[in-house]
Amino acid sequence: MSHLYYPLHSLKEGNWFKLICGASFQDLPAIRSLALAYTLAGADCIDVGADRAVITAAKEGIAAARILEREAKAKGFTYKGSPWLMVSLNDGEDPHFRKAEFDSTQCPSDCPRPCETICPADAIAFWEMDKLGVLDSRCYGCGRCLPVCPSQLIVTRSYVSTPNAIASLLQDLEIDAIEIHTKVEHREDFPRLWKAIAPWCDRLKLLAISCPDHPELIDYLHYLYELISPLPCPLIWQTDGRPMSGDIGKGTTKAAIGLAQKVLDARLPGYVQLAGGTNFHTVSKLRSMGLLGTFGVQNPSPSQNVDLLQKSKNLIPIKGKPSLEKRVRVKGEKIDENFSHSPYPFPLYPPRSPLTKGG
Repeated sequence: MSHLYYPLHSLKEGNWFKLICGASFQDLPAIRSLALAYTLAGADCIDVGADRAVITAAKEGIAAARILEREAKAKGFTYKGSPWLMVSLNDGEDPHFRKAEFDSTQCPSDCPRPCETICPADAIAFWEMDKLGVLDSRCYGCGRCLPVCPSQLIVTRSYVSTPNAIASLLQDLEIDAIEIHTKVEHREDFPRLWKAIAPWCDRLKLLAISCPDHPELIDYLHYLYELISPLPCPLIWQTDGRPMSGDIGKGTTKAAIGLAQKVLDARLPGYVQLAGGTNFHTVSKLRSMGLLGTFGVQNPSPSQNVDLLQKSKNLIPIKGKPSLEKRVRVKGEKIDENFSHSPYPFPLYPPRSPLTKGG
């Protein structure tokens, strides 16, 4: 199979393997290293923030992996070619697009510094001679530090992707895919962002839309589908059950699975991908609920007919966060704990046909 098409093949077969670096993560050496390592490991997609330096660092890592292809294969790496490079955007305020900050000179001298301990990205640090506080490039906005500060000194600053900046990125850089983070409350904001993206949409190999739960979610997703149609590329609905919570505990996976079920039941055109609360308990929970295998109908391109998937598959791609210490790779029934950095395994379901909309 051509290296050019293997990510699309993985998507159709349900073997989608995606590394999420974090929309706000800007540690360039780490991003370069992660892109290199996960390209050699066979990742289909690497998702980064909409920052030119970050995108460049990811591309450098992917290019370095190509140079090491022969040696990596000889050592047993599952390198398949260059993964798609995805950029995450937002149409309004979103927890994935924020940074923590505080004035460390205001911290009491006897503070036990719980913020430093709880930070999963090692983005908060202190030195006796030079109090630093938040290391901005490492912070990806998880918010764990906010409630634990005894003096309540920590705040967040948010940012929103501007249409003009996004259009410039799409025009100047070779970006394969886009993920748009939105909410039901952003019904008037999404069209403004999409207006800037639409003229460049034919350059994309994939579009993903990430959205948390809401009583009016399904109506909103139908509205978005009508707005962006027709699409020249596959579509993923990323169900953000409980944003950036997967490593908190076992219970967070309930929100992730519950929201995915809700969107699957709505039979929207496109693939469904779990996020927001997925962790090492997600696969076993899905297996116990009988949700790992499913039948579906492919969402056709303008030049293709609707093809029925012929058999049920275990659909377990991999999602990653750069801050954790251990990676679990899921292969069917077998779990191998071999690599550093820990993605959360999560399922990707085959897309529904447009003919089943609202069914």
